[in-house]
Amino acid sequence: MKRYVTYTRVSTEDQGKSGLGLAAQKRDIRLFLDGFSETPWEVIGEFVEVETGRANDRPQLLAALELVRREGAELLVAKLDRLSRKVAFIANLMEDPKVKLRVAAMPMADKFQLHIYAALAEQEREFISLRTKAALAEAKAKGKTLGGLRDKTGLRNAAIQANAKAGAEKIAGLVVPLRQSGATLREIAEALNQSGVPTARGGAWQASQVMRIIARLKDAA
Repeated sequence: MKRYVTYTRVSTEDQGKSGLGLAAQKRDIRLFLDGFSETPWEVIGEFVEVETGRANDRPQLLAALELVRREGAELLVAKLDRLSRKVAFIANLMEDPKVKLRVAAMPMADKFQLHIYAALAEQEREFISLRTKAALAEAKAKGKTLGGLRDKTGLRNAAIQANAKAGAEKIAGLVVPLRQSGATLREIAEALNQSGVPTARGGAWQASQVMRIIARLKDAA
């Protein structure tokens, strides 16, 4: 029997209390178990963490890994960034002969593919951070002395717009060809969800969100 230890994580205490993000992760894990896992299967442990993905010594993650190693089970996460946002941590974990990792949103991915995906995701986060800082600096250069409420609002809006634009460009390679081939907004949303591409808030795509992405891509053209 295939045995799993599941691990879900959100970044803030409020998310942990409200269930935001956790429900979506549990849904993805269930979809993997029902549609892609070897059968029969059993979940022998479920671990939930409210902690930043930058820390490597998270108590619930360490407990999940200990159970995986002890029982010879597989660690199952909804998305790779729920495990960690650091490619080095993920790479080291994959080299552990006693740890087997499965990602629900990438059910057919092997270790090499997961490593490449983690590296690309880390590069993208670094680029978005640099882009946000550049947008803030540009906004500051165009204005007067910053520090007032209006100035802070302008900087925050500039950062939001920069992140939104970067997010749209990230998935343009999937959205644009589908739209050009005649796919509806709902069909594109379903394709993004099936590909394991999260929204900016880590949720599932809806047609209205796809419409906003297309509008941003047109504005940037």
